[in-house]
Formats: sequence, C-alpha cells, structure tokens
Amino acid sequence: MDRFTILCTVGMVLHLWMAVTEAEYMKYKDPNQPVNVRVRDLLSLMTLEEKIGQMTQIDRKISSKEIMKKYFIGSVLSGGGSYPSPTASAETWINMINEFQEGALSTRLGIPMIYGIDAIHGNNNVYNATIFPHNIGLGVTRDPELVKRIGAATALETRATGIPYTFAPCIAVCRDPRWGRCYESYSEDHKIVQAMTEIIPGLQGDVPANFPKGIPYIAGRNKVAGCAKHFVGDGGTTNGINENNTVIDWNGLLSIHMPAYLDSIKKGVATVMVSYSSWNGEKMHANKKLITGYLKKQLQFKGFVISDSQGIDRITSPPHANYTYSVEAGILAGIDMIMVPEKFTEFIDDLTSLVKKNVIPMSRIDDAVRRILRVKFVLGLFENPMADYSLVHELGSQEHRELAREAVRKSLVLLKNGKNIDEPLLPLPKRASKILVAGSHAHNIGNQCGGWTIEWRGLAGNITVGTTILTAVKNTVDPLTEVVYRENPETELLKSNKFSYAIVVVGEPPYSETFGDNMNLTIPESGIRTITNVCEAIKCVVVIISGRPVVIEPYLAKIEALVAAWLPGTEGQGVADVLFGGYGFTGKLARTWFKTVDQLPMNVGDPHYDPLFPFGYGLTTSPTELRASQ
Repeated sequence: MDRFTILCTVGMVLHLWMAVTEAEYMKYKDPNQPVNVRVRDLLSLMTLEEKIGQMTQIDRKISSKEIMKKYFIGSVLSGGGSYPSPTASAETWINMINEFQEGALSTRLGIPMIYGIDAIHGNNNVYNATIFPHNIGLGVTRDPELVKRIGAATALETRATGIPYTFAPCIAVCRDPRWGRCYESYSEDHKIVQAMTEIIPGLQGDVPANFPKGIPYIAGRNKVAGCAKHFVGDGGTTNGINENNTVIDWNGLLSIHMPAYLDSIKKGVATVMVSYSSWNGEKMHANKKLITGYLKKQLQFKGFVISDSQGIDRITSPPHANYTYSVEAGILAGIDMIMVPEKFTEFIDDLTSLVKKNVIPMSRIDDAVRRILRVKFVLGLFENPMADYSLVHELGSQEHRELAREAVRKSLVLLKNGKNIDEPLLPLPKRASKILVAGSHAHNIGNQCGGWTIEWRGLAGNITVGTTILTAVKNTVDPLTEVVYRENPETELLKSNKFSYAIVVVGEPPYSETFGDNMNLTIPESGIRTITNVCEAIKCVVVIISGRPVVIEPYLAKIEALVAAWLPGTEGQGVADVLFGGYGFTGKLARTWFKTVDQLPMNVGDPHYDPLFPFGYGLTTSPTELRASQ
C-alpha cells in the first residue's frame, strides 16, 4: 500500500471517527451547557409520540418498566395511599422508583421521568416518616422560618425514598371552614398564607440574588421540586363545597386568592397545580385567561403547570362525558402535564389525534414539553436520574421529630384557661395522685394526624410510628402520678372523684377533600358525651383535634380549659410539653372561631363579624417549674 493510499485510509478513518463522535455528542446531555440550550436541543430531537409521553403522568399502580419505555412516560406519581405496601421501607420505595426510571432511561433519548408524591405534612404516604402538623396549625405559629425548616426536613425525607417532587405547598386561602380541605390552608388571611410560602425555599432551596423571575430553582439532590396549588380560588367556593364555584370579582380574586402565587413564583417554585374548582362558573382546568394569560404570560411563570388528578375529566359534567373535548380544553388552556393517572392510553391517543388534526397546534405541545424538560434539567435528573440509599437515615429521624414537636408546641391555641381569670388550670401540675386521660383522640396516631396520612383519607388507629398524647402525658408527669386512661370513661369511675384533673382529647375523625365537606361542623356524639360526662365530674382540660374550628359553644361553660391542637401529626409530645408548662402557649388563631355555623362564611373584617373567638385570639402562659401537688 503506497503512502498516498495509507494517508487516504487514515483520513477516512479519522473522518468517520469524528462523525461518530459528533453524532454521540448531544448538547442536551452536556451539563456544562445552559439549561435553555439543553432544552432546545432535546426538544428538536423529539417525535410527537415522545413529546406527548412527557406530558403524561401515571400512577405507580399501573406503571412498569415496560410501560415507561413503550409510551415514553414523563412522570409517575403516588396518589394518596398509593404505596408499595403499607409499611414499605425507604429502600423498597427507592427500588420501585428506580425500576420505573430504568424504563424511562432505556428509551431512544433516555429522558428521565420525574416521580411525584403528596408530601404535604411530611412524606405522609410513607410509614415511619415524620408527620408534621397540617397547615392550619402551622398558620397559627406565624413563623415562616419554622415552616422553612419543615420544608427542608420534608425534602430530605422525601428524597430518602427516592422521590424528587412533591405536590406542596397548598396555598389556598380557606374562607369557609365547612370546606373539607380547610386544614390544608394556613389561614383565612392571605398575608399569613403569603408568609408561609417560605416553605418553598425550604423544599427547593433559596433562590440566588438576581435570579431571573419565574424560572424554577432547585438547589441540589437534597431538595425537591415543589408545587403551588390549587390555582386559583379553591378556598373560596360557595358554602365551602369542594370543587365548587368561587364567586368573586377580578379584584377580589387578585387581592385574596392570588397574592401567594406571586410570592411562590418569586421564590422559584417549580410547578403549579390547577384547581378542580371554578371561577364564576368557568372550570379552572379550562381557563386559558388565567393559566396562559395571567400565570404564564403576566406573572412570567416558566415552570410547568400540572392538572389535578383526573382534573381535565371534571371539565365536563358528568366527569369524562366527552374526554376528547376535555383534553382539548385543558391543553389549550395551558396545562402542560396531565395527571391522568390510570387510563393513560386514552389521553395519549386523544391528544395525538387532536395534534394531527391541527386542533391543538404543535407550538402548544412544544411549550408544554419545554417547561417539563426545564424542570427536569434544573432538578438535575439528567445527571442523577437514579436514587440511592444515602439519605434513608433521614426518614423519621430524631432531628425531624424534634422539629415536628417544636411545631406542635407553637401551633397550640389556648382558648380558655379557668372558669375565672384568677384561677387558671394550665399549666397542669406534673405531680398529682391520680389523673384521668379520656377521649377518642388521646391514644390514636391516625386521629392525631388526620387525612393524607398513609392513606388518602387517613385512618384511625396507630397506623405509623409516633407518640400519642396519652403516651406523652405518661412521659411527662411525675413517676408517682397514676395515669388512668379510658376512651369513654364509665360513670362509676368518674363518681369516685379521686382524680386531681382530667385531660379529654376528642375531635374530628380523619378525612380528605370532599369526604370532609361538613355543613354542621360538630364533632362526633361520642366526643360530646365524653366532654359532658368528664367535665361535669372532674376539673378538666379539653384538647380539640380538628382540621378547623368546630361547634364548641354549647359545652364551653362546662370546660375548665380549652386547647385547639388542630391536626398535630406524629409528635404528640409537643402537646404535653405545653400542657404541663415546659413551654408556654403562644399560638394565635389564624382562623376565626365561629359561634354557630349559621354565621358562615365569616372572616375577619366582615361587617357581620361576631365570633366566639376572633382571628388572632390566643391566651398565653409562661413556662413554669414543677408546681406543688394538688
């Protein structure tokens, strides 16, 4: 072979090698490229099938490695109560999620999926997670820094199970406690809700100075993508009926229900979830003016907009009556990712057909996918798609449980303390001969945590790891104090009259969403009976466990001391800390406590305002040393 031939052969080999190298180098795979460059490059390579796959979110119950690969699925979620098993370990969660991720990564372009879960008061679907007080209690604290720390702890416990995305926070402004989601709202006052958006930098990390407005920001593998929900006005529906119509003018919507979204976007929130509810008769899932016109264009939100579960189905009445129309209306309104979450092939087929018929323009599909990819790149999923076991120790850690205990202490509101001001009952003495603890919620973790705990609607019973209020009382009193527990104490026991005092813990059973809508707001009859029987016989403090103010006035005269503990979560020790004077009561109502339901809706500033306990009310006590026995 002559020299020229050799040179030509070498040249051809070199050219082929360079061509192969160029083909292998793709900008979207290069972490040194700007996010927008990576998004643009990847989007240019995608087929319609791959794009629509990215817009589809399915439940883990119907997901598999094969489905992820075949349909290019962009996201998987755990709906409320959707878990590998009720007591699944962090490792089990990670293994399941990684298997789905392997399917996503095995596709032509290897786009990682994003896994989401409702970690709304801790990683609450997961056994042994720290369950923090629901938002209604956190609003009482008026402590944004505390809520930010809770966000950071929740992010760690969510990442501990391999999950990088939570559908939190709920920034609804609940204007009527009859609403079954009122406990997911921090307050009836938008200013408190705005302050509590500090949970977003807790979940996602602090946005750097001069960071572009509206761009999602997530600060690494110990943080998660957040979701401001439910856009917009879900807390203002008529009579507090879930998924109902919010009747309010534009200025009212902007001044009450919208402000927390402005704060959330400033803090770099990654996603926004659309509300099931309507605004002045128009379903939010079909409201292009608000989703595209206001949220995306005017507020310059650059993350992705996600539907609620089967949210587009509810555009029609009855739901799913004309699914093709629902797909068209929801996507054209500006929703980017559809939480299907089960009949996903119907969604994919309908959306594909609508695009091919030019009913939905490709520009709308590209906008959706661009936003989804942006969040995935910002989240670091392309560099670190697989979860590992490095954070499993964070699940239910002692540090997080101490934080939750602090939150419980600060969320308690003392509504009454003694039948006259000169004879307060609280703080209770730790040293007493015998005390009674009674009530349906005294020794019941599930009742203490409320809805969205292990199961979607919650469950009564000791469903996860935690400290009940009864256990906390036993941990706190003097070792010589006899603690007698009866859920429903019999008359004979009460008549013995040998108790120094009684602690009665009653309230609402767990519920969520529509199942919690309640037009009378009374606690179960068994709780009322326990209050009446015990407090007529023994000096008593009543602790109300509830997701909102409830009817209490008829029994108030019988009660020596009254505490609103809301839904405190797993760390019941925080209740005993304050009852016995280890810490003082500091909480102030973030909701108006009504006299009768006939007054509702009634919020601070209303002309007919005549509450039992007004917004901002809360008696205080000082921490005390051990008091003498009674």
